[in-house]
Amino acid sequence: MGTTSDIRDLLRECPEEVKLGVPHHGGSFWTPRQRQAAPLHEVSYRACFKPQLPRFFIEGLTRPGDLVYDPFSGRGTTALEAALLGRRAAANDVNPLARILLAPRLAPPASEAVAARLAQIPLANDEAATWGMFFHPDTEREIRAYRAWFAAREAEGTFDGVDAWIRMVATNRLTGHSAGFFSVYTLPPNQAVRPDKQEAINRRLGQVPPYRDTRALILRKTASLLKGLGEAERSRLAAAQPRLLTGPADATPELADGSVALTVTSPPFLDVVQYADDNWLRCWFCGLDAEALGRAITQARTVAAWSEAMGRVFRELARVTAPGGHVAFEVGEVRKGTVQLEEAVLPLGAAAGLEPVAVLLNRQTFTKTANIWGIANNARGTNTNRIVLFRKGDPRPCD
Repeated sequence: MGTTSDIRDLLRECPEEVKLGVPHHGGSFWTPRQRQAAPLHEVSYRACFKPQLPRFFIEGLTRPGDLVYDPFSGRGTTALEAALLGRRAAANDVNPLARILLAPRLAPPASEAVAARLAQIPLANDEAATWGMFFHPDTEREIRAYRAWFAAREAEGTFDGVDAWIRMVATNRLTGHSAGFFSVYTLPPNQAVRPDKQEAINRRLGQVPPYRDTRALILRKTASLLKGLGEAERSRLAAAQPRLLTGPADATPELADGSVALTVTSPPFLDVVQYADDNWLRCWFCGLDAEALGRAITQARTVAAWSEAMGRVFRELARVTAPGGHVAFEVGEVRKGTVQLEEAVLPLGAAAGLEPVAVLLNRQTFTKTANIWGIANNARGTNTNRIVLFRKGDPRPCD
């Protein structure tokens, strides 16, 4: 799925139902299986969607060279997939961690350059250990050495793309639930629990953080991310002319009026995910202020407050979208399915001047990561991708 004819055929089919005057189409539009896209995507981030979701719309609604945008970019799935498909890419997120995770993957260095740089970084560090509940003392010394190296390189103006890559990989390897991470066993690798919670996990499991060879793990993850990345893919990444913004999604003056052919995005679902709390250790490692981040991220507790914030975002999306362009707005489901945010999204887009085209309900079973959280298939959490598709103005036929 994901070609022009796929989307046209889908929209011509009889919908499952029509609600609020908009056809709703249900089915499985992309694979539910894990790791079926480019390995370069495999950087963990809380509540991210699969690359197949933006691919479906990018292939079906844009041409090579078109600008594809995500105003809530997270780990950068939409922008990276767009670049790999030969489109230009733009991404925005109020969380500066998003740029740290995305930018290096849009310009990946050679693995040999990563190995050479790692050999240059002195891993001795005399800072006091603080995170013994997560790391062996020698592992923490190495982590603090990387952190000091990056800070010094940025201060002297020598921080480069290889440093950025190593920081991105190390950030991704800080904590997790296998020996491939720097930490002892903890929750899945898209968040770090608070120190007291980790101490409780350690007591319950009778575990003590073992030493991890951070250089070896960074090189292993680098090899995994770069697997299958040939000259053709590198050429497309280089041609993507990425525009990476860090700020509120309702104010993006860097993007020109009518410049975006397609937006594919997924905003915070009310206050379901606590992005700042989940990323506190990553923020510490990268020199970011987690408390300031928490104040900046939209965490609305009610649908009314969420709708007020998203209304401003839709007005900005209407401004930057080209005539005939589209917005695919993924909202999942929250509060155990009792709140279906597409019902709030439809009038918001229409009020901003976008034409509602359809609601796509992509249904799939949970994967192993969800089961780690104790969530059974179709029982709790976000079970369905619910995407509201809008179009602006005069539709442009796709070839």
